[in-house]
Amino acid sequence: MHAKTSAPPGQDITSRIDAVDWQAAMSELDARGSTVLRGLLDGGTCRDIAAGYASESLYRSRVVMARHGFGLGEYQYFRYPLPAPVQQLRSGLYPRLVALANDWNARMGLEVRYPATHAAFLARCHDAGQTRPTPLLLQYGAGDYNCLHQDLYGEHVFPLQVAILLSEPDRDFSGGEFVLTEQRPRMQSRAEVVALRQGDAVVFAVNQRPVNGSRGSYRVTMRHGVSRVRAGQRHTLGIIFHDAA
Repeated sequence: MHAKTSAPPGQDITSRIDAVDWQAAMSELDARGSTVLRGLLDGGTCRDIAAGYASESLYRSRVVMARHGFGLGEYQYFRYPLPAPVQQLRSGLYPRLVALANDWNARMGLEVRYPATHAAFLARCHDAGQTRPTPLLLQYGAGDYNCLHQDLYGEHVFPLQVAILLSEPDRDFSGGEFVLTEQRPRMQSRAEVVALRQGDAVVFAVNQRPVNGSRGSYRVTMRHGVSRVRAGQRHTLGIIFHDAA
């Protein structure tokens, strides 16, 4: 099951977020730890964001993955103020996810609860010294990949994040599938490949999520990565809701 938008091509980002079947999306996200929002961005917006990778003034830092053992490829963290589409996605998606985030924490026995607006959550992050923006643009070429990992940047972590594929599979690149793994207690890990097209967004758990068992909820640990790109170039926009220390 995937949540589709009913927004026509070219409609603004806020309207495309509003057009998502959020009840279906949250149901799948709760059950599986991820959900795909089909066509969250149109092709023109995807191409514009990807083309901005060359604009150094948009970013606060650049990471070459091989230098840190993260994989092959590179990414850049946006600086404040964020580009308008990135800001609209970050502030517009958060209120749709916050109720599930709070429910997950309650089921996992965690005391933290998240405020209704992203601005209020960012204020909490900034008060704790987490002031560096975390939305990022990733670029992969042939042979590049991203090792399984979690995007944890400080004490305050929002438990959900979003990745949006900006390139078109089989046209701009081949390979490069988005991969999720789930580590269950005393069991082997479960892997899932998430099929995405240009403009599709995958919403997934940052770290842990609750799963209902025979004795109540238990926690599973999630990681994500990207398989090897076989040819071409792949760009992805990452929307992380907490800032970094």
